[in-house]
Amino acid sequence: MVGSEVDGGIGAGIRDFRSGIYWGVLLLASFLILGGCGGGGGARDDDYPEGDVEIMAPADPGGGWDQTARAMQSALTEGGIVEENVEVYNVGGAGGTIGLAQFVSDNAGDPNQLMVMGLVMLGAIQTNDSPVEVNQATPIASLTTEWEAIVVPADSEYQTLQQHVEDFRADPGSVSWGGGSAGGTDQILVGLLAQEAGVDPAEVNYIAHSGGGEATAAILSGGVTAGVSGVGEFADQVEAGQLRLLAVSSDERVEEANAPTIVESGYDVVVPNWRGVMAPPNISDEDREAIIAMIQEMRDSPEWQETLEANGWTDFLQTGDEYETFLEEENQRVEEVLGEMGLAG
Repeated sequence: MVGSEVDGGIGAGIRDFRSGIYWGVLLLASFLILGGCGGGGGARDDDYPEGDVEIMAPADPGGGWDQTARAMQSALTEGGIVEENVEVYNVGGAGGTIGLAQFVSDNAGDPNQLMVMGLVMLGAIQTNDSPVEVNQATPIASLTTEWEAIVVPADSEYQTLQQHVEDFRADPGSVSWGGGSAGGTDQILVGLLAQEAGVDPAEVNYIAHSGGGEATAAILSGGVTAGVSGVGEFADQVEAGQLRLLAVSSDERVEEANAPTIVESGYDVVVPNWRGVMAPPNISDEDREAIIAMIQEMRDSPEWQETLEANGWTDFLQTGDEYETFLEEENQRVEEVLGEMGLAG
């Protein structure tokens, strides 16, 4: 559905147009005389989007948010879901909070503006003491997730996550964790695991790295006890026998990882490194429903499904109120755990 009404949409509009074309031709003169539609085509006057769509990736080109925004651009246009132009632009810096601030302040009420974001932004809002909160934008949908993995070097004494957590619980400072940037998904996972294991998150010895390659090198060299990153980040080293995969942060086992979940290992921690899409503040309910319908149609398209498979992304669609509730819950648990780790005020 892409019309500005709840039950409108490009797909529905086309069907309505075709089914009504006969009567539309017969009644066109009458409509013009009555001034009911001018020179337009009925329901198509209200189709969403009216004009080009712009999608902000609040990060530099090449990262996950940028990839997601450009995948949306491709699926929407190549799939014929949107006939207008779809443009992607980048506003990098501060974990997405610079882009968020610009998006909220510059685009209020404009339904043709969208922004990709995700779990990392929630952490960045806390660690950067951002004056703009994510709830100032309008939640549309979560789209995808990538699951996190906990690994150790192949020659590590730890064969299971339970063994590793036993030492972590006994002496938190003696166990070092390597992962991505401070306050990001990797550190959030370690903090949540600490909470579940009865460890004070403030005692976690987390060593942040600027990228996955740097973190992997630290793990392989023994510079840290264990590492955390996306499953795909460690796949080659696990397959080569250089790293041992202890657990995955998914709610159930995933095909690409031959390892138990953290939950199976005895700790109730599920961390999806999810990505979603937001609209500006102050858009109408009708426009919000039209955008949600467009995203739903995109998700169901062959073009989007091929993108999921090609990138190893897991479908994680939640829309509207469901996504808004999920976002509030995620924001709350991120704020809590990063606060306990001393990373948020």
